[in-house]
Amino acid sequence: MAGHSKWANIQHRKGRQDAKRGKIFTKIIKEITVSARLGGGDPNMNPRLRAAVALAKEENMPSDNITRAIKKGTGELEGVSYEEIRYEGYGINGAAIIIDCLTDNKQRAVMDVRHALSKHGGNLGTDGSVAFMFKHCGSLVYEPGTSEDKVMEVALEAGAEDVITNDDGSIEVITPPADFVAVKEALEAAGLKAVMGEVTMKPDAEVIFTGDDAVKMQKILDALEDLDDVQDVYTSAVIEE
Repeated sequence: MAGHSKWANIQHRKGRQDAKRGKIFTKIIKEITVSARLGGGDPNMNPRLRAAVALAKEENMPSDNITRAIKKGTGELEGVSYEEIRYEGYGINGAAIIIDCLTDNKQRAVMDVRHALSKHGGNLGTDGSVAFMFKHCGSLVYEPGTSEDKVMEVALEAGAEDVITNDDGSIEVITPPADFVAVKEALEAAGLKAVMGEVTMKPDAEVIFTGDDAVKMQKILDALEDLDDVQDVYTSAVIEE
């Protein structure tokens, strides 16, 4: 069993993501294009692309958009060349932050990230300053009341690394990044649909934020996520309402 109200935090994060749906298509298209460029245009042979296409379908992205993004990545269609860059830094109270960008202008990206952090009380760190505090993995979260035995049986059989039951009854399945989609599909085939699923950077330890500090930390995260070049923001901060 594990920590504080994980379920409340998941609901909080999901609500904020839903409020920013306007930007999600742009981010997914970028991810598909870069995934296809780096690993080829066949989702069955490219786990990263497979995960991006699965997310696109979940968001009801038209198939034509997906195909076009893949072709831009493989060079069959002309498109913008994006560079992957990772920045590391800190929010308030020492909370670690990883900012993953896909950009066609590295100088603009770093200036925007540095400004978003410093404006709200954070700061940019050096390469490797916080990444060691995170684990690259797939994460699937199931709501309280879901059968722990069923999740465990299906998930471990499908190749999951771990199944964690939190104090509030929510269940989290941890997978290797490359096996995320296969595990997710196996659980869905068994009638188990995750409330939230993603390939993520999971912090080894969390910093809990409440009150004014929670508001300040959320402003940092929002400012980063609103940047056009930013794809994903990972943090050890847990915002409790």
